[in-house]
Amino acid sequence: MAVVDAAGAAARAPVPTWLVTGPRAGAREAAIAARLVADSAAGAGAPTVIILEGLSDGGSALAFDPADGPVDVAPIPQVLRIAPGCLHCSGNLVLRVTLNRVLRRPPAQLYISLATAEHLELLRAWLSEPPYGDLLDLQSDIAA
Repeated sequence: MAVVDAAGAAARAPVPTWLVTGPRAGAREAAIAARLVADSAAGAGAPTVIILEGLSDGGSALAFDPADGPVDVAPIPQVLRIAPGCLHCSGNLVLRVTLNRVLRRPPAQLYISLATAEHLELLRAWLSEPPYGDLLDLQSDIAA
């Protein structure tokens, strides 16, 4: 549903966004994959972007390659990996650049997987401030 701003122009609805934490990359990726399969089965069928901090620990549940056989989700989500390191302590530069690129063509939903939950609340507060506060609809965190 389109939102109309004060000038009467159609504004974009905020993107539902989940912050995903957990002890290992594989656990976080499996938690996201399970949500995607459930959403796909429920008919959500809208594009999703997943931002993963750091490297996979092998055998990623988010390796959706149709060449490997049938894929459980449709459409296939866009998976972006960014350098490991606290997204808050790094001044949010890497995340800011990645989010700005993603939000040019906003996805139906967004997952951000964090290598550490040490500064989760600070990151959540930063994402709630302008400009992201108007562009993202932060959901409850997912603990893998």
